[in-house]
Amino acid sequence: MKKKWMALLLAVVMVTGLTACGGKDAQTADSDGAQTEGASGGEETQGGGELVVYSPNSEGLINATIPLFEEKYGVDVELIQAGTGELVKRIQSEQNDPYADVLFGGSWSQMYDNADLWEPYVSVNDENVVDAYKNTCGFITSNVLDGSVLIVNTELIGDIEINGYEDLLNPELKGKIATADPANSSSAFAHLTNMLLAMGGYESDEAWDYVKALFENVDGKICESSSSVYKGVADGEYVVGLSYEDPCAQLIKDGAPVKIVYMEEGTVYLPASATIIKGARNMDNAKLFMDFILSEEVQNIWGSTLTNRPVMKDAETNEFMTPLADIYVIEEDIPYVSSHKQELVDRYTEIFTDLQSR
Repeated sequence: MKKKWMALLLAVVMVTGLTACGGKDAQTADSDGAQTEGASGGEETQGGGELVVYSPNSEGLINATIPLFEEKYGVDVELIQAGTGELVKRIQSEQNDPYADVLFGGSWSQMYDNADLWEPYVSVNDENVVDAYKNTCGFITSNVLDGSVLIVNTELIGDIEINGYEDLLNPELKGKIATADPANSSSAFAHLTNMLLAMGGYESDEAWDYVKALFENVDGKICESSSSVYKGVADGEYVVGLSYEDPCAQLIKDGAPVKIVYMEEGTVYLPASATIIKGARNMDNAKLFMDFILSEEVQNIWGSTLTNRPVMKDAETNEFMTPLADIYVIEEDIPYVSSHKQELVDRYTEIFTDLQSR
């Protein structure tokens, strides 16, 4: 089994554009016009050969996926890891001569904003995906979910009730709430859009009034990174933090004195995505990989052994994660948020700056 782990040093200009999604097609023609069957539907692709995968995913997700794919299909995978932004820039620079075949990981919105980079393909296993996260645009394969959650230190909370966003306005929590900066942190921005949606809507004055009241209670204490939020709560620096499910569930699994609260006003789950790079040299194996990560086998492995939430209906989850059916889930308008991100960030920044100047 061959694996190449490479660090990326990139210095290229990023070209972005917002492109509307096309229609969904349950089967996609290959370069010769023939229909390609998936890993779990119809005639199984034989595998063999090579596959080059770019990925920003965690070691846990990578180690639970790539070796199994290689073993199951006899495919020799070359894996190159870096941040999503770096990888997208590299894919842009390689458009005329693609090196990689698949981008495994990254946000849905980032894939959507760079539609010209991806090969249309809808997995035969897409029918088993939770309806809200199906591949309706024709080129983004959502495969794992991460939700915005509150992480609470069980040793510090005392008698304070925290069931959702509204409870964070409790004066007893002033200066004891951990959050990163929505202008610089993807998880903090996800919480910003989650709370706006839950409290009235992205353009609602009432929702923005809540944002102002919340950051008054945050009292200027902005963590430098997403990891500083959940680590700060687990270490007892804060009572509660605005974080995301994966690392918080891992802390519970590791025995930290914390619990997860799914906001009673509604929790947004955003899909991590995979895409086939347009013009991929190993197109058949790229399609096989998309079918593989949406297979029942892989989704159940992720859900039962990791703290990543599967995107497949009725997939297994471990004891540290609440079943999706027991969580009040609200759906983000991802295209709207993607196209209005700077406006949302600017409005938050104006509120925060005004609070700091008082």
